[in-house]
Formats: sequence, structure tokens, C-alpha cells
Amino acid sequence: MSKVIISVKDLHKKYSEFHAVKGISFDVMEGEIFGLLGPNGAGKSTTLEIIETLREKTSGEVMVDGLNLDKSPNEIKKIIGVQLQTSGFYPSLTLTELLHLFAGLYNEEVDPMALLDMVNLRDKAKSKYKEMSGGQKQRFSIATTLINHPKIIFLDEPTTGLDPQARRNLWDLIRDIRAKGTTVIITTHYMDEAEVLCDRVAIIDSGKIIALNSPDKMIDELVATGFERPKEVKKANLEDVFIQLTGHELRAG
Repeated sequence: MSKVIISVKDLHKKYSEFHAVKGISFDVMEGEIFGLLGPNGAGKSTTLEIIETLREKTSGEVMVDGLNLDKSPNEIKKIIGVQLQTSGFYPSLTLTELLHLFAGLYNEEVDPMALLDMVNLRDKAKSKYKEMSGGQKQRFSIATTLINHPKIIFLDEPTTGLDPQARRNLWDLIRDIRAKGTTVIITTHYMDEAEVLCDRVAIIDSGKIIALNSPDKMIDELVATGFERPKEVKKANLEDVFIQLTGHELRAG
């Protein structure tokens, strides 16, 4: 049995009169890809930022790999990796320079080429960040989450705005990271992405978890209620057609 690596119990977050997170509880198991899904404003980003030590909670308990968030936030920081949005990078630095910069912040020795190999960007080592395509920037941002050899990484909508090839490539990268033993927490607005990648998902709405299970179980439960899609489900979708016709290779943007 996998052990619990993140435990959230009765988590609340209030902003004056606004109750953003209303008593959320869930566990994440070591080595799984766990999805946090919900409409904009549902409370998922606030929940993640609290676990990431970036935002203070109002009440509740958060444990990360046995460490209590209230007592050991700095220790938690050492074992997690958080994906930065693209605005978090100096655009005129090369990828190698950026990796050395972030390694210095972690006080870690880093092998830039090994990290770039992991995300298929070795040939871009001397290129400036601003010269990268959208998919390359997203892969690089994931590389930065791995600098401190984290036990857990947090990815916030990592494939938003990517073309189908870059999107599928990023799925493969996330699976590879998990295969090496890292637990992955991901938010996404793409339900097909969550269905393909996630072992389990929690759906949050209006600050509460309204469902938590594997994607397959959730779908089976819905079908059991008599739900039927208005259009016959086919064995492929339009994205599969697009990939089949244009190839799996990444394109320079």
C-alpha cells in the first residue's frame, strides 16, 4: 500500500466575509498523479497555495510527508517543487543561466544538461527564454520544479494554450516524472487531460469537494444514473485525428 504523502483536514480559508475554502479534507498517496479540478473561483488554487506554503490558512490541518504546515513550513519547502508561471522567468537569460540561478536559490548543485535532457530541451541550452515556443516554456518551467529533487511537484494548468503535439508531449513528461517516484499534483480545465493522466481527482465547487475518486469510477457512477451523452462516443476524437495526420513531433513555435 502506498503511504499518504499529503493530508488535508477540515481546511478553511476566509478573506474577510468571503469564505474561499470551506472545510476541505483529502489525502494524496505517494507516487500518484492527483488532479484538483473545479471552475474558476472554486477554491482549488487557494487550496494548492496553502499546501505550497505560499498562502496562510484560516484553520484546519495540513501535513506534507509527515511535516506539519504550521510547525515546519521551511522543511516542506525543501521537498516540494512548484511550477512558476511564464512571467516568473527573466526573458533575456539562457535556459542554462536560469537553471543555475534557481539552483542558487535552493542552494543546490545542478547539472543543467541533465535537467534539460529530461524535458527534451538540450538543444536549447544556450537559447534565451524569450525565444522559446509555448510548449518549450512549459517544459522548461517543469524542469525548474525538479532542481531540488522534490518528493512532490505542483503543476498549475501546465498545458493551457499548447498545440496538440506539445500537449501530448507534456503528458508523457508528467508520466515519466511520476515513474521516477515523484508525486504530482495537477490542476487543469481539460477534462480529457485529467482522465488520461490522473489516478484520482477531487472536484471542488464553491469551496467544497463535491466528488473524489478515480476518473473511471466517477464516469461509471454517472453512467449508472442513466446518463447518456447526446452524441455516440467514438473510439477516437478530433485531437487524435489531428495528431495522426500531422505527426507526434514537436514543432518550433
